[in-house]
This record gives sequence, structure tokens and C-alpha cells, in this order.
Amino acid sequence: MPSSTEELALRAAAGERAALDELLAAIRPEVVRRCGRFLPCREDAEEAAQDVLLQVARKIGTFEGRSRFSTWLHTVVANCARQKYRELKRRSAEQPAPIDAGQYADPRTTSVIAGSRVDLLEALERLEREHPHLVAPLVYRDICQLEYAEAAERTGIPLGTFKSRLHEARRLVRPWLADRA
Repeated sequence: MPSSTEELALRAAAGERAALDELLAAIRPEVVRRCGRFLPCREDAEEAAQDVLLQVARKIGTFEGRSRFSTWLHTVVANCARQKYRELKRRSAEQPAPIDAGQYADPRTTSVIAGSRVDLLEALERLEREHPHLVAPLVYRDICQLEYAEAAERTGIPLGTFKSRLHEARRLVRPWLADRA
């Protein structure tokens, strides 16, 4: 993200309304793209992006500028996208809708890429249940594609510990994803 975005974030965090409006407009395309890394269906990614923008608007005052805004934003995106996935999963379990195959093809079941994203979200959900301390390293490094040092800083753990947890998370998740293939 450009340094002007970092400046806008600091001004918005200080309470400048015009800076917040400009910041939200500037980050929207990137937020939609990042949500798309988590959610296979474009409409779901756009809904999650709206949630992210709402959270940024509500929580910008908590951004202190100690880390980069883009790093802070990664956390909001990851949390909102994963929450949207849980919501979609819960909703489909509560009221499964009959699908008329001639009318509608669900990209979550017809796309290999979409299927792999759903599998990844399922694996992340399982990892969170069984080893919650391993989720953040995997999300920050492999999904959000942060550099190791930045991801370790974001999680608040030493770089060596971060790498160790990431290795363990990958080791655990790999067979879960292979089982689905």
C-alpha cells in the first residue's frame, strides 16, 4: 500500500473524518482482493469486504501506528473473511436450500480453485479448534503473504518461534488438505 495510505490511516486514527472517508475509498479494491483469497465466491468476498470496511471505520481509533497500517489491515481482513465463512457455513447447515442444477451452478462446488479455498477454510477451522496458537502464523504468512519478520511482529512472537509454529501448522494442515483432494 502506498505511504499516503499510511498517512491517511494515521490522520483517520486521530479522528479526521475526511481522512477516514478517503482511506476507505483507497483501500476498498485491495480489501476485496484480499477477501477473495479466503472466500471462493466473489459475492461472499464482497460481503466480507464490506464487513472489513465497517470494522476499519469503527476501529481505526485503535490503530496506533506502531506497525504499518497494511499489517493492521491484514488482521481485520483475515478475521472478517473467516467470520463470513463461518456464517455462510452455519447458514447453509441451518437451512439447506434445494438447488435446481439447470438454473444455478455454485462456483464453490464447480471450481477447483474455489474448492481448494473452501478446503483451506475447513482446515483452518480444524486447526483453530485443535491448535489455536498455530492459526495466525499460517494465515499471515501463507494466505496474507506477509514477510516472515512482519508476520512475527504482528503475532507478537519472536521470529524463530514464528517459523517453528508456521512449520508445525503446515505439517498439520497438509494431510487434511490432501485428504480432501
